Amino acid sequence: MHEDIEKVLIDEAEIIRGIDRVAAEITQQFRGENFTVISILKGSCVFASDLIRRIPIPLELAFVSAASYREGTESGELDLNFFPTDHEIRGRRLLLVDDILDTGKTMSSLVAAFRERGASEVQSCVFLDKPSRRDVQYEPDFRCFEVENLFVVGYGLDYAGGYRNLPYVGALRPEIYEQEAAAAVESGEPPA
Repeated sequence: MHEDIEKVLIDEAEIIRGIDRVAAEITQQFRGENFTVISILKGSCVFASDLIRRIPIPLELAFVSAASYREGTESGELDLNFFPTDHEIRGRRLLLVDDILDTGKTMSSLVAAFRERGASEVQSCVFLDKPSRRDVQYEPDFRCFEVENLFVVGYGLDYAGGYRNLPYVGALRPEIYEQEAAAAVESGEPPA
């Protein structure tokens, strides 16, 4: 796995410092309030786990499944597979936690869906923000790091299901995903 990484962008120590900073901001914002952290699966599970352990105030934890990339590198149509129950949403303050904000489509769709289901407030927290890729106007309420337009993996972020377990964030070597796209074209399959 490590040999597929072109360069390490954010090492383990930097990750911890970034999470500590954001956890302190969230703690200050939500202190004295009941709120629910909603981890957007699968990518945010590593970040959300580390984040909530650094927030020393009461919170609830829920999950939502949202997928747009599947096997490829380009964002596609959003699939929402399940939502928390109504009692976890209605009238509650929510903090949506995701691994990366790039096009903004997933987060803006989820924010709208949770508001429609009766959340009193919906804020967002992302591990990585890639504003150069924005298709919709959306800014996170909290973010750990901003990254340039590279295909990043590690610390929960994947390519075709792999690399999530890397303890750092790295830029995937372009030939890794370009080879797969070329192979799909040669086989007559549409690129993922």
